[in-house]
Amino acid sequence: MGLAVGASVVGCTNQPAPVAPPVQIPTILAPTTVVRTPVMVDRELPDDCELIVPVEVVNAKIGREVQAEVRTIVGIPEPSLARTSKIDCYYDLAEKQPLAAAPLIIGLATYADEASAKERVAESIAAERAEGGSVAEVDVGKQKASLISTPGERLLLGSLGKTTFVARAKVGFVPDDKMSAVLSALAAQSMTPIEEA
Repeated sequence: MGLAVGASVVGCTNQPAPVAPPVQIPTILAPTTVVRTPVMVDRELPDDCELIVPVEVVNAKIGREVQAEVRTIVGIPEPSLARTSKIDCYYDLAEKQPLAAAPLIIGLATYADEASAKERVAESIAAERAEGGSVAEVDVGKQKASLISTPGERLLLGSLGKTTFVARAKVGFVPDDKMSAVLSALAAQSMTPIEEA
C-alpha cells in the first residue's frame, strides 16, 4: 500500500509541468479572430428577428435568459416620412401580453436616402427631449448614437447610411449602470448581418 501512495504522489507532481504550453495557444490564435469580426453596415432588412438580434445574443448581453417569446412586426412603407421598410422585434413577451408590455424592443427602418434617415433620428430625439427625456451621446460600434433616458425607459437610437436603429428597454430590464453598454451592443448587433453557417 505504501508503494501505491508513493506512485500517486509522483503522478501528481508531474501534472503541473504540461499546463504552461496550452496557455500560450490562445495568444497565437487571437490575430485570426480579427478577420471574422462582424461589422455594422447599412443593411437590407430581414423579416425575421432572429436575423437581427437572436435571442441567444440577447441572453448573453443581459446575463440571463429571457423567459418568453419574441414577436416580430414588419411595418409598411411610409412615403410621408420617406420610409421604405421597417421591422420591430419585441422580446420577452408572454402569450397574451400586449406589445407595449415588452421590456425590450429592437427596431430597424430604411429610408429613401441617408438625409431622410438622419432627419428621422433628429426628429425622434427632439420629440423625446420635448417630453423631458435627457440625451447623451454614446458609441455603437464605430458610430455615434443617442441614449435617451426617461423615467420609465432607456432608448438608444441612431442611423447608418439609409438605415435607422433603435434599442429600447424598460427601466429595470438590466441594472441602470449596465443599460448603456447592453443597448449599444444590441444596437450594433442589429446593424450587423448574421453570417449563416
